[in-house]
Amino acid sequence: MKLLLSSLLTTTMLLAAGAASAQEFRIGLQEDPDVLDPHKSRTFVGRLVYASLCDKLIDVDAELKFVPRVATDWSWNEDNTKLTFTIRDDMTFHDGTKLDAAAVVANLERARTLPDSLRKSELTSVTGVEAPDATTVVLTLAQPDATLLAQLSDRAGMLLSPATFESDIGTNPVCSGPYKFVSRVQNDRIVLEKFADHPDADDYHFERLVFQPIPDSTVRLANLRAGDLDMLERLNPSDAAAVREDANLQFMPIAGLGYQGITINTSGEGDGDNPLGTDKRVRQALQLAIGRDIINEVVGNGLFEPAQQPFPPASPYNSDDYPVVARDVEAAKALLAEAGHERVAFTLSFGNNTTATAINELIQAMATEAGFDISLQPTEFAAMQQEMQAGNYQAAQIGWSGRVDPDGNLHQFVTCEGTLNDSNYCNEEVDRLLNEARETPDPEARLPLYNQAQAILQDDLPIIYVYHQPWPFVLASNVEGFQPYPDGMLRLKGVTMAE
Repeated sequence: MKLLLSSLLTTTMLLAAGAASAQEFRIGLQEDPDVLDPHKSRTFVGRLVYASLCDKLIDVDAELKFVPRVATDWSWNEDNTKLTFTIRDDMTFHDGTKLDAAAVVANLERARTLPDSLRKSELTSVTGVEAPDATTVVLTLAQPDATLLAQLSDRAGMLLSPATFESDIGTNPVCSGPYKFVSRVQNDRIVLEKFADHPDADDYHFERLVFQPIPDSTVRLANLRAGDLDMLERLNPSDAAAVREDANLQFMPIAGLGYQGITINTSGEGDGDNPLGTDKRVRQALQLAIGRDIINEVVGNGLFEPAQQPFPPASPYNSDDYPVVARDVEAAKALLAEAGHERVAFTLSFGNNTTATAINELIQAMATEAGFDISLQPTEFAAMQQEMQAGNYQAAQIGWSGRVDPDGNLHQFVTCEGTLNDSNYCNEEVDRLLNEARETPDPEARLPLYNQAQAILQDDLPIIYVYHQPWPFVLASNVEGFQPYPDGMLRLKGVTMAE
């Protein structure tokens, strides 16, 4: 009898453990997010957390078309200088306060006026925001802005509880998404739990989400195989073949919207006062020293499509005028000689993860042959971004996850007052062209503006584009209902795990 009771107890405990694990979904991240404030943050992995934590005005679907989220519909006036949203009336923030038009207005005003907001340049066209009633928000623009809906489908359109604006939002964000913030241990985990009062709560099937930063891709994959993770984002390409053959895993890659590249401090001051930063011929020589096809073959295993521009091949703004520059060591040496240098030394920073390490060691080796002495500086990713923002770097291998509208991949990085212009690059003609492109809704009229801006940027090279970033997701075999999107976000609505 005792043996039978013991057996039954053990079985019950195992079943309970299985049920408990099914209530928690664990996601392996390549880096640790920076501050969890959508108006101040800049990391891609932060956006992965926000996808479950913070609702936004509108979203995009798998075909990158704009779809309702907090706003049920929207419309423009005749001259495209007023944008009117209708806001849902059935939503609250995680602190129980009402999500209404006034809350939306407060968020947009914070995003465009907060001194350290990184969303300012995304909302520069907006001159006023008002709520004529509880379910209507009207944005007034200084001029037409073809990019605005795309910006509001991302961090500029994410909503925080205005009641928390005077608190330390970055360490305790209060949003309105299907999951609410519970805790964070830096460089270890971020924990969210289901928000029962979300209107779509029945479509979210996990009680808790755990995001775990694991920079080492081998360790990240080993954790997934051992059952300690349920999915990971950004598989090391060298593991792709083995993952495809593993019946216990699902490999779900999708082409992304962004790029990886080398951003160069061109300020001419401090760390930017060096030949690479002050002479475009040296930057052109560095570009010629890098074999993008070699990186794709050796590190990318065919997943890292070579890039010459910020727009992915599927974008109508990707121009045939700028094909990928082939590696040419002798031409690189000739440019260095023309600039008065036999060899040029600089420090290249990069996020401390397995794939980035392999890429930058390969760049270092290729550039050495052309006359560059590169010191590699692996750095915790969020810390590297802070140093770049402060101008405390010479060059950094860093990417951008990409946006639906071409403006999102270029304007804020290369315009004189761009909030992500870590190159400190400034060219008035580039500003004029990109600002005009923002005001031009017709794609056929926008394309030549981007081509003209690229002609200047391809010569000045504040950013050397290296490859287009894919999103190679890997999931445990029992995860069902997940669909990858080109923007790389983790949409968990309808996702379940089989017992």
